[in-house]
Amino acid sequence: MHMGSRAKRLSTRLAVQLLAVSVLVVGAVTPAVAARPGHGGGGGSTGSGGSTTTGADVSYPQCGTTLPTFAFGIVGVNDGLANNLNPCLGPSTSYPSYTQSELYWATTASTGSTSQPKASLYVNTADPGNMYNGTLIADWPTSGSTPDGSCSTTTVTSRGHTYTVGANSDACAWQYGYFKATQDAAWLTSAATAINNQAPPISVSAAPSSYPWWLDVETGNTWQSDTTMNVAELQGMVAGLQAASATTVGAYSTASQWNSITGGTTTSTPSLSAIPDWIPGATSQAQAQSNCNLPSFTSGTVMVTQWTGSPDNDYAC
Repeated sequence: MHMGSRAKRLSTRLAVQLLAVSVLVVGAVTPAVAARPGHGGGGGSTGSGGSTTTGADVSYPQCGTTLPTFAFGIVGVNDGLANNLNPCLGPSTSYPSYTQSELYWATTASTGSTSQPKASLYVNTADPGNMYNGTLIADWPTSGSTPDGSCSTTTVTSRGHTYTVGANSDACAWQYGYFKATQDAAWLTSAATAINNQAPPISVSAAPSSYPWWLDVETGNTWQSDTTMNVAELQGMVAGLQAASATTVGAYSTASQWNSITGGTTTSTPSLSAIPDWIPGATSQAQAQSNCNLPSFTSGTVMVTQWTGSPDNDYAC
């Protein structure tokens, strides 16, 4: 996962999606944009056979490839956008066998020989607001009671048409994050259930509480200039995962990106302050190991660091 390395591909993908715009009085048509850690994740490799002391993070770019054994695996739930499912998280039309599932790989091929569990998950995050580049966001909420008040509607005008949409408010941003996290947890349960329905030799837990969850927070995602609104979206995601029984939620980011998006988190930022960190940016295992000593951008604990590879590599601090 090189930070920002997929900007061109994301822009092209978004442009294709925006062609689907149709005029509706209420509602919208395009999903939120979210980046994924680096260029596709990967794991601590010491050659084609992998490593039993370092980890791997994978997602849809690795679908259909042979993944080696690592100490731990971190699997992307999404397909590059927060609204999309990684097609090989579990069995799907394109990857019908449980043996092609990245969730199954992380659960069964990881050795668990570090402080990290065998399998963890990461999810895309974003705060697109009710409109992106003049096009309405289809799944931006229009209602909901949140810690930031009630999400309510407003009207916006675009290309000569007036629409009723959810407001660009902290409350609607929180609700959006909650919805995305709820969807991610449901996708995990569905993927694990589909794996187990094929009667594999090792079953996979369908409970969100069985996995640590990482929020991918990058400036390559779509964010508001209003950092309090971005914070509300991330807090909504944490709340959604916790409501789904997740017990450990951390953040994948760098200090500069985290501070740019959130304005920095302190003890006055409930649910984001002191959560675990997963820090990218190293180009070697030695540098990744050294990065375990970096200050936590959440004032928490640096638990995992990453260094570039194909796929990328992870070190348990």
